[in-house]
Amino acid sequence: MDISIRNEQEKDYRKVEELTREAFWNLHVKGCDEHYLVYKMRSHPDFIANLDFVAILEGKIVGNIMYTKSCIVDESNNKMDTITFGPISVLPEYQKRGIGSALIQHSIKVARKYDFKAIIIHGHPHNYCKHCFKSSKDYKISDSEGKYPYSLLALELKKGIFQGHIWKYCPSDVFNINHDDVEEYDKQFTHKKKEYRYSQEEFSIASRTYID
Repeated sequence: MDISIRNEQEKDYRKVEELTREAFWNLHVKGCDEHYLVYKMRSHPDFIANLDFVAILEGKIVGNIMYTKSCIVDESNNKMDTITFGPISVLPEYQKRGIGSALIQHSIKVARKYDFKAIIIHGHPHNYCKHCFKSSKDYKISDSEGKYPYSLLALELKKGIFQGHIWKYCPSDVFNINHDDVEEYDKQFTHKKKEYRYSQEEFSIASRTYID
């Protein structure tokens, strides 16, 4: 499969929002908010435009990955800058064909070029361990409450960068989304029915699971 990857351009914005909506609709919750997050993210100071990529197949945008700045703070309140990707989106009819993996690997390569130290994400380990992500607990990186979420994963871009400290992860506040704003924004798109899927229960379980 001949996939090309390039930076997102302004002319791509609407298509990327539409594909993100298609990728996440009814997946984690009834409806979704990821397309609004993409819209909001681009104008946020934590957005990293150099790590915003689209995947193109036969002239069609079929996938996207975006990054924001994040950080971790140690036991002495010293901060280390990190980066976080998400959402990563692939049109449903093109999923399980390696497009998401290609976007991840391409963006990791570019992130190393820009000398970023580490990537920290929330995601299902099944999807990301194959890209060398590990549980955040392996690196003593907790959430703001000192807990180790099952979904909190980390990748060293510089080997040993986490060693010798206990960390807390601080994501960008761009992820603090107002539900009413999502509902209003979604009115711009073709109506889609909100429905229950079992994947929503899986997401609910995973997002409430912690590692002792």
